[in-house]
Amino acid sequence: MPALKSILYVEDDLHVRTTAKLVMEVLGKFEVRECSSGREALHAARDFHPDLILLDVMMPELDGVSTLAMLRRMPHLADVPALFITGLTAEQDIARYIEAGAIGVIAKPLLPLRLTGQLHSLWSRHITGIN
Repeated sequence: MPALKSILYVEDDLHVRTTAKLVMEVLGKFEVRECSSGREALHAARDFHPDLILLDVMMPELDGVSTLAMLRRMPHLADVPALFITGLTAEQDIARYIEAGAIGVIAKPLLPLRLTGQLHSLWSRHITGIN
């Protein structure tokens, strides 16, 4: 099974982004390219080949679903697994994220000490094809 090593992380909230990035790098040992907006992600993604795209849903200007759709237009990101992080986790919301191409959802508020485990679990389920 391929290992999860690098993540493109898009989150507009500085505190959440800083905490999650620190946890992912220190505890998860991931290479994390952080972006504060969808527009920044589109720019940063040009020369970054992540194993996983991790996006906040609610962001000003360009939300996570729209950002993912635009990232998918880049050939090297067309098939990269994506996860959304959001407080909007009603059944219809999750169905919309899956329809948009996500492999799963991590609910906010984030629990920093559980984040890397959640990432590994969702990654493994995707790689092995287990839902």
